[in-house]
Amino acid sequence: MKIDEVRGMTPDQLTEALVNLKKEQFNLRFQQATGQVEKTHRFDEVRKDIARIKTVLRTKQATA
Repeated sequence: MKIDEVRGMTPDQLTEALVNLKKEQFNLRFQQATGQVEKTHRFDEVRKDIARIKTVLRTKQATA
C-alpha cells in the first residue's frame, strides 16, 4: 500500500483497513508459531502499512 493511496482514503476507510491489517498481522503471527509461514516478507509490509495508516489518521484528526 502506497502513501498516496492511504492519503486518499476517508477516516472510515482508514479505520477499516487498519482493522483488516491487524487481523492479517495476527494470522501471520499464528502461522509463524505453527511453522506455516510462506511469505515472510509480509510481516514487514503489514507492519509498515499499519504505521502509515496510523500516521495519516493522526494527521487527519489533528487538522479536523
